[in-house]
This record gives sequence, structure tokens and C-alpha cells, in this order.
Amino acid sequence: MRRTAALALSLALVAWPAAAPASDRVSATFSAGACKGATSAAPGDATLPRLTGRVVDEAHILSAPARASLTRRLARLEAATSDQLVVVTLPDLRGRTIEAWGRALGNGWRIGRRGLDNGVLLVVAPNDRKVRIEVGCGLEGLLTPARSAAIVRDPLLPLLKASRYDAAAEAGVARIAAVLARDTRRPQPPREARR
Repeated sequence: MRRTAALALSLALVAWPAAAPASDRVSATFSAGACKGATSAAPGDATLPRLTGRVVDEAHILSAPARASLTRRLARLEAATSDQLVVVTLPDLRGRTIEAWGRALGNGWRIGRRGLDNGVLLVVAPNDRKVRIEVGCGLEGLLTPARSAAIVRDPLLPLLKASRYDAAAEAGVARIAAVLARDTRRPQPPREARR
């Protein structure tokens, strides 16, 4: 994967407990100036899983065919747009917030291209019943918090509540990719940053 020195992120976050309607559980805010001073540290004393590809299934919830299909789709997205989207599942948040994990993964793995900050993470923590879309600074105007929250509400929440993880990952990636593919005036990295 191509990587960038730092990635600061905006978010869409939701917990999917059965008791509350999805619309009551979605937060779509991001910190002003998040692109400045991003860190690559893992949350607290936790260590990051290894970045092994475009799909990092640490929770072991995705089937082999789904991982292969997602990997192909994510490669096509990067070839078409230069944006890097990674799907990651975590078995346990280890007492940390999914926000902290999302930022640490994006920054630690250096998702997105140098000079563009065009990385996106779809993070699912099934045992903690959390999902989050992390967006690099370079894509905040395109994959806005409102758009991310809409993707989380539908299709992700209904599929995750039903434990249909393959379908949730495929649908989430399809919706994110559709938003990213809309931008036909994609900026290019400075010449010295191209790899």
C-alpha cells in the first residue's frame, strides 16, 4: 500500500445496540484542525495490528471469498481515484474508544498518499458493537461527516445488527467508493511525493 507521513481523520461512529434507533446513535463530528499535529501512537498502551493488506480482519468475521472480493474492489478504487480505503475489523477495543483506534490505525499505518491525505478506514469492532468511518483530511470535503453517518445508518447498521458481516463490509465499501468516485477533479500529489 502507498502511505503518507500523517493522516488526521474525521469520523462517523455508531454503536449498534438493539435498544436504541440507529439515528439516535450516530455521531458525525470531527475536530477542527485535525490535520495538524496528527500522531501515530496506538491508543494508550495497546499495539496496532499489522497492516497486512487492504482488508485486515483481526476479528475473523469475514469469509475468505469476501476478503478476496473486497481486496479486488479496493485495488480498483485506488487505481481509479488514488484514494486508499482499508477495511479493518477488531476483536476487542481493549477498553479504548473506537475513535482512538481509528486515528491510531490511520496514522500508524499511514493510509493515504503523501501530500493528498486521501485515506479512509472502515473500522468494525463486532464484540463492542461499534463501527466507524475514518476519513483523511484530503477527503473531508467529499466524504463528509454527514455522508459517512448516512452510510453507517444504511446500509451498515442493519447488516451489522443481523451479524451479516460480509454483506456489511461489501455494502459499506460500495457506498464509500461511490462517494469517492464522484470527484472527477482529483488533485495530484506534488511531483516529489509521487511513488
